[in-house]
Amino acid sequence: MTTLPKLGGAPFLTDAGLETCLIFHDGFELPQFASFTLLDDPAGTEGLCAYYRKFLALADQHQAGFVLDAPSWRASPDWGAAIGYDRAQLGDVNARGIELIAELRREQGHSNPVVLNLPVGPRGDGYNPGTMMTATEARAYHAWQIGVAADAGADMITALTMTYLEEAQGIALAAADAGLPAVVSFTVETDGRLPTGMSLAEAVKRTDDTAGDVAYHMINCAHPSHFAAVLDDAELAARIGGIRANASRMSHAELDEAAELDEGNPDELGGEYRAMLGALPGLCVLGGCCGTDHRHIDAIAQACLPAMRI
Repeated sequence: MTTLPKLGGAPFLTDAGLETCLIFHDGFELPQFASFTLLDDPAGTEGLCAYYRKFLALADQHQAGFVLDAPSWRASPDWGAAIGYDRAQLGDVNARGIELIAELRREQGHSNPVVLNLPVGPRGDGYNPGTMMTATEARAYHAWQIGVAADAGADMITALTMTYLEEAQGIALAAADAGLPAVVSFTVETDGRLPTGMSLAEAVKRTDDTAGDVAYHMINCAHPSHFAAVLDDAELAARIGGIRANASRMSHAELDEAAELDEGNPDELGGEYRAMLGALPGLCVLGGCCGTDHRHIDAIAQACLPAMRI
C-alpha cells in the first residue's frame, strides 16, 4: 500500500482543489483557507471524507495509485495561531489529519498503492512570498509539523505552492531530518517564473543542489498555459514528476480578486495535460489545484493514463 510515486513510474492520481471545492461546492467556511479546521466538527469531518472518497473511487476506476493528502496545507504554526490554535491543539489536529486519511485508505481497500501524504504549505501567502526566510530558518520553522506527521505515520511530504527557493530548500531538508521522502512543488506566474522572478529551472536545480533527497518536483496552482513553454528545458523537464494545475487561466492576482470560482473546462484541461506528456519523461503524478474537482481529475486520467502506460 505504501509504494511511493517515482519518476517515470506507474501513474498516480491526486485529489483536486480541496479548499475551493469545500468552499464553493460544499458551502463550508474555511478561516484563512484552512481545511484542517473541519476536523474539529463532525459535519466538517464527514465533508472531508465525502470529498476524498470521490477521488479514491476515481483512482480505483482508472487502476492508478493515489496520493492521499491530509488537510494540512495551512496547519503550520503561524497559520494555526492566526486561527486561534495553540501548538498543542495544532499538533493534535495534524496527527488526526494523518489518522483520518489512514482510515480512509483502510476503508477503501485499494488494489493499487495509496500513499499518505502531508502537504506542507508556505509560511506566508500562497501567491505572494512577502517576508522570506533563509533555508535554515525554513528548515527550523517547518520541522515541527513534519515531525508530527512522521510520528503519526505519514509516508511522504509535499511542499505545495512554494513561491520562493529558500523555503522549498528548508522544507526538503526538514523532511530528510525526519526520515520522510520529500517532493517540492513550485507555483509560477503567467510567465512561467516563480513570484520572485526566479526561473523554475533555477529553483529546481538549486533545491536539488541543497537538498539532494528531493524525490521529484511538481508544479501546482498555475494553468498549463502559464508553464508549458518552460518545459522545453530538458534538464528541468526530467525532474518534473507531477502536475497539479489550476482550472483557470487567470493570474494569481486575478484569482485573488475573483468573487466566483473559475472551473474552466475539464476536457480542455485534460487535453492540455496530454499535450505535455511528450516533454515530461518522468511524469508520474497527475492531479488538480484551485477550481478543479473530480470531473477534472477524471478527464485528466482519461486523457493521459492510456498514453502513460504504453
